[in-house]
Amino acid sequence: MTKTSKTSAKIASVVLIIALLLSTMCIAGTASVSAAEIDRVKLHSATPFFVKNGMTTYEAYIQTKDNASDQKVYVHYNYMDGQEWLDQEAEFFKTLDDGTKIWKASFNSFNARYCIKYVADGVTYWDNNNGNDYFAGNAIGSAPVISERMMYQYPYMGYTVMALLQNYGYHKNVFVRYTTDDWKTYNDVPMFYYVSNGNGTETWCASLPMYRDQFTSEEFHYAICYQVNGQEYWANNFGADYDCHHHIYQ
Repeated sequence: MTKTSKTSAKIASVVLIIALLLSTMCIAGTASVSAAEIDRVKLHSATPFFVKNGMTTYEAYIQTKDNASDQKVYVHYNYMDGQEWLDQEAEFFKTLDDGTKIWKASFNSFNARYCIKYVADGVTYWDNNNGNDYFAGNAIGSAPVISERMMYQYPYMGYTVMALLQNYGYHKNVFVRYTTDDWKTYNDVPMFYYVSNGNGTETWCASLPMYRDQFTSEEFHYAICYQVNGQEYWANNFGADYDCHHHIYQ
């Protein structure tokens, strides 16, 4: 082989190596963008709404951060073990103060295994709880705190409120703010730690000192405040507040 041929071969090898490095950089850049786009969609919260004969109706709220012109949101769920997964399309619910959108969907399931599917301008994105899917019961995704749904309460006195919250820090303050006269006046009742859940969230509870005719009144409303790390988060049913109708129906 001549000296010229050897030089040409070396140049070709260098060009090939540079091309491979550029290709790798492009692939890595695409991967990082895709990872960042996961924030486009996230389950906000989900609670059981209706229970009968082993089947549960769930009410799910989904949060999206996107400016796509064509947006469709679905709950992708398993109705029953051994059956194909189904899509339940969500309806637009409201826009929050920070510009994010909230969507709402209801779906029936004996299995209650589900994830979130989001289609923006023809591109599909998923929130599958980091590959673990979401399961039965009260669930929070992007929500810092929610009011859990409980079975209908019958006691003559005392109304129980359960809060499900993200554990953002050890030192925290949680309380219920409620009114029995449509917010002309209100009272704050501290909530107390109840249990830590398997997914790292915590459940807190409080009993409001009220008679039955008070908490069944149309003038009874409440919200939950969660204070931690110098921040304050409210669960107030997206501004509509909670009332005695916030329970699991049978």
